[in-house]
Amino acid sequence: MGISNAQYKDIMYQYDQTRLKNHHLSEKRYAEVCEKIPEIQKIQEELIKLSANYARLQLLGPGDNVKENLSYLNKKKKLQEKKCRLLTMNGYPADYLSPIYNCKSCKDTGYIGNTPCNCLKQRKADLLYESSNLMEVLKYENFSTFSESYYDDTQINENLSLTPRQNIIRIKNICLDYIRHFDKIYKNIIFYGETGVGKTFITHCIAKALLDTSHTVVYLTAPQLFDILETIKFGRNNEEQYGSQISYILDSELLIIDDLGTELVNSFTSAQLYYFIEERHLNRKAVIISTNLSFQELRDRYNERIFSRFTGYYNFYMIAGEDIRVKIALS
Repeated sequence: MGISNAQYKDIMYQYDQTRLKNHHLSEKRYAEVCEKIPEIQKIQEELIKLSANYARLQLLGPGDNVKENLSYLNKKKKLQEKKCRLLTMNGYPADYLSPIYNCKSCKDTGYIGNTPCNCLKQRKADLLYESSNLMEVLKYENFSTFSESYYDDTQINENLSLTPRQNIIRIKNICLDYIRHFDKIYKNIIFYGETGVGKTFITHCIAKALLDTSHTVVYLTAPQLFDILETIKFGRNNEEQYGSQISYILDSELLIIDDLGTELVNSFTSAQLYYFIEERHLNRKAVIISTNLSFQELRDRYNERIFSRFTGYYNFYMIAGEDIRVKIALS
């Protein structure tokens, strides 16, 4: 999916503004230099005249006049060398009057021929990160910083028949497989377990891997999601802005809802949660949920319609262990 049409237009508008700004800067430099070194203007005019005459000759008889081509290139080189000498003699860099580009590869157009430039790819990636609400945290929480050493490997968890370390390694491999097949296999996940065992961290790992392959990911805590929905429903300020947020949340390739169960549960939040689960399922848009609630607590907290969707549409993975934040603080 990548970025939306509106986001693409915004990026290309920024390229237009960059070119305009650099053009104005070039004009300012030229005026400054011509005032200080009048001969520069004469050289520039000669270069323009030389290029125009050459272009006219090429148009009338293109192709094979080697002597003519060499003469043009030689005259142009001498004029450019003279201009550079005058600039350096007067304390300017030799390329002070060259065109100014933020990206010399694409000349601030975003494309090299028909191929997107690396600068455009980076802008798209940055925008995806910004839209995900995860730009800063993913620098530190991703698969490259993942460590199973925080999980005990001495005692079997009776609910899993595995040690916590064996289980987290299994879950990591499940997540890597999920990422590899994300574009082909529709799958929703619920990570559940005690506070601080790494549920949010593992969702961050998945988010970064997908963002780095230009997928749209939206991360929201449950209270954040329902606050946005409440704003739309009850018509508070910035309704248009929040409306576009709703569309982006619904259309994103992956929606991550963190800390489900920390929101205030009432008829409104229950109805909206059901709507989001059902709407995204109908459109085959993946959702990952993390929650501190156990399987039974999910059943008790949410109505039967919602719980039946959880069990029908989602794969449940328990993460076991001790509070990692406490372990890190103590160490």
